[in-house]
Amino acid sequence: MTLYPKLIMDALAKVRYPGTGKDLVTMGMVEDNIRIDGNKVSFSLLFEKPNDPFIKSVVKAAETAILTYVGEEVEIKGNITVEAKQAARPEPDKLLPEVKNIIAVSSGKGGVGKSTVAANLAVALALQGYKVGLLDADIFGPSQPKMFRMEEARPYMVEVGNRELIEPAANYGVKLLSIGFFVNKEDAVLWRGAMASNALKQLIGDANWGELDYFLIDLPPGTSDIHLTMVQTLAITGAIVVSTPQEVALADARKGISMFMGEKINVPVLGLVENMSWFTPAELPENKYFLFGKEGGKRLANELNIPLLGQIPIVQSICEGGDNGEPVALNPDSMTGQAFQKLAENIVKQIDYRNEHLDPTKRVTVTKK
Repeated sequence: MTLYPKLIMDALAKVRYPGTGKDLVTMGMVEDNIRIDGNKVSFSLLFEKPNDPFIKSVVKAAETAILTYVGEEVEIKGNITVEAKQAARPEPDKLLPEVKNIIAVSSGKGGVGKSTVAANLAVALALQGYKVGLLDADIFGPSQPKMFRMEEARPYMVEVGNRELIEPAANYGVKLLSIGFFVNKEDAVLWRGAMASNALKQLIGDANWGELDYFLIDLPPGTSDIHLTMVQTLAITGAIVVSTPQEVALADARKGISMFMGEKINVPVLGLVENMSWFTPAELPENKYFLFGKEGGKRLANELNIPLLGQIPIVQSICEGGDNGEPVALNPDSMTGQAFQKLAENIVKQIDYRNEHLDPTKRVTVTKK
């Protein structure tokens, strides 16, 4: 029997790609490199992505078609290689190679202002001249698009190094991605844990974050498999835990701190942020009213021997800024703006201190723009 490339191509023209219903030849999936050595035939099939779900079934169908329409004596099994137009996602330990520091922003419970702290911290760092990115990892309650006045933003795809990547939205000097950009803001996100984790992996590994000094991750409240996904996917520099001064919030904050310090997570805790430390009315800027207790965060930080990174007061402008999409940190001369500037400075110092005590080969140097 004499074999030649057209016989192989005719057989492959009978194989349909499940994703489109078109045949492999029409779709240009058969590389023009069919090699024939006696009865041995080998060639490559070209897929869009390296993780195409139909790879195995298409390869098997191609083998079957050749054996059926060309001849059973053809040696084809195991001789079809797979190539992809798009490069594979880097391995977890090689993700975000241009990001110098990754900071997880967490809270033991909801309602303590974690997302507000994350948004304003990102803005404060950007105002200090750093390159900053923020990932809204609170899949079931994404609030960062509203806080950055980008609810209508729809990130687009760009080609970077033979890969199609999501281009983060940007405002106030901060690059931002959130699941809120990809779902209807009026609809609840009803996903199982695995779906949520996979979505976050895409927003991290398939996005064009580029060079960043600080990459903040606004985690969901509590402890969940999303937290595990983050620490398994990224080399997190450290975590900050947000709490209010009241005992019921501090009890949950203690659990969150314990989670990061546990053997399974083992992420350094950079410190605690006490939010809603006191209320100061605009007309009485010197007055402090301790609505949720006084210095509960400071006591917990001392008890656990971690730094108290900052105390953020309640003022009306924080709520208004979040609702209007203008973080209060944009005004560094205001009371809350100063508090967030100080918080940013303290976090930078904590990371610098940690780097000084690491092996020299693991140190990270961050310089302002």
